[in-house]
Amino acid sequence: MNLEQKIMAELKTAMLAKDEKATRSLRAIKAAIILAKTAEGAGGELKEADEIKLLQKMVKQRKDSLEIYQQQNRNDLAQKELEEIEVIERFLPKQLTAEELRPELLKIIEQTGASSSADMGKVMGVATKQLSGKADGKTISALVKELLNK
Repeated sequence: MNLEQKIMAELKTAMLAKDEKATRSLRAIKAAIILAKTAEGAGGELKEADEIKLLQKMVKQRKDSLEIYQQQNRNDLAQKELEEIEVIERFLPKQLTAEELRPELLKIIEQTGASSSADMGKVMGVATKQLSGKADGKTISALVKELLNK
């Protein structure tokens, strides 16, 4: 079952249960999938990697909005963003924690021969490819910076 089918099944369940939070979030995912499928060059189908990127982008957008809403003390809007993040993350693969990422990044640093923060670009290029879908870029970047500055 691909992502679109899973979303449709969950949406139907959420609508029958009158779960407004899930319905709102699932409709947003459905709209993003349809938009991506009809985008130029997509050919009407999305690969699993593209689906994951799409969901990660949606989570990132909501986290950015959440941060702004919290700064402006708009707790009502912040709560909606949190709810949507929670629903979207159910469809993403489990994200690695900082402790799980550290050994992976150390291997990549060793492979690339990086020794200082000047080599961060080399490490980030390899790390983002290898860890795509498993960790967000901000976390990877922060850890790489920390490891290279030791």
